[in-house]
Amino acid sequence: MAKLVLIRHGQSQWNLENRFQGTKDSSLSDRGRSDAAACGQILKDIPFNCAFSSCQKRAMETLDIILNELSQQNILVMRSEKLNERSYGDLEGLNRKEAAERYGKEQVQKWRRSYTVRPPGGESMEDVETRIMPFLLKSVLPHVHAGEHVLLVAHNICLRPVLRY
Repeated sequence: MAKLVLIRHGQSQWNLENRFQGTKDSSLSDRGRSDAAACGQILKDIPFNCAFSSCQKRAMETLDIILNELSQQNILVMRSEKLNERSYGDLEGLNRKEAAERYGKEQVQKWRRSYTVRPPGGESMEDVETRIMPFLLKSVLPHVHAGEHVLLVAHNICLRPVLRY
């Protein structure tokens, strides 16, 4: 039976600093690298046929570490901006406390959790789903339906519509 394994990237430096990251590209923290290696060990019995990731460093690095742990660096890897993290617009770079002080805690929570409400200059979860689902249906799932084991490394908000589907 084919497997589709979904992995959220390891902790990034901005995750560690509790910053809105979105489209900003930061590398993994030491913990993120360690967690990715541990994930590779958990997946050691799955012979992946192909893998997908976003084009952001934290997802690409997580995927590379996992594939190194699995000694599967030679499988087909496809990276797509369609899998990039949600844009948080004007919130990017702010830590969550700074954002709450600037915009109010309730407003920030609404931007983070609402399906349709966009942060200023950013994307809603609905926007992300609209971007990701055609890619999932046309590029990822055909491999699964063909019986292949597929590894997909992306971002929290981007994986939600995949899980809902």
